[in-house]
Amino acid sequence: MISPALARRLRDQGLHWTPALHDRFMIPDRDLDEQVFVIAELTIDVEKVAGHATIMFNGAVEWSLDYIFSQDVVWLPNEEQLRGLLDGQFVALTRVDGGYRCDLELDDMTIGFTAETGADAYGQALLHVMYARDPEAANVQSDAAPPVWGAPGDV
Repeated sequence: MISPALARRLRDQGLHWTPALHDRFMIPDRDLDEQVFVIAELTIDVEKVAGHATIMFNGAVEWSLDYIFSQDVVWLPNEEQLRGLLDGQFVALTRVDGGYRCDLELDDMTIGFTAETGADAYGQALLHVMYARDPEAANVQSDAAPPVWGAPGDV
């Protein structure tokens, strides 16, 4: 699983998420930072409320949290989702000493990104691609809206 810190950096850079069944996420800044949630048919699902994707906690009577807007959580994409977002630039993921290396083909060059986990290697590569597409976004202020970046067809 991708590290929460890297997932936050991707979100802050503008990675768009359309919540879907079996996606994992965390709720930051509410004393739940260490808890990973999974969207499932029985307990957590996604509905539109006032035009926003809203994560609903159904059947969780012990919770005081009934719902939370998707923009208030951090998506924890899996390796398959991260690889898909690399949009044809992905070359290979290989095991190396101390972790994994994700190689991308960018501007006729192969560039590698290493991390302890495969998901973090993919995440580092995706973050690089996002910065390359919008270098000014690397300096986006926290109160400014980051550029939207995600899979085609995401809303």
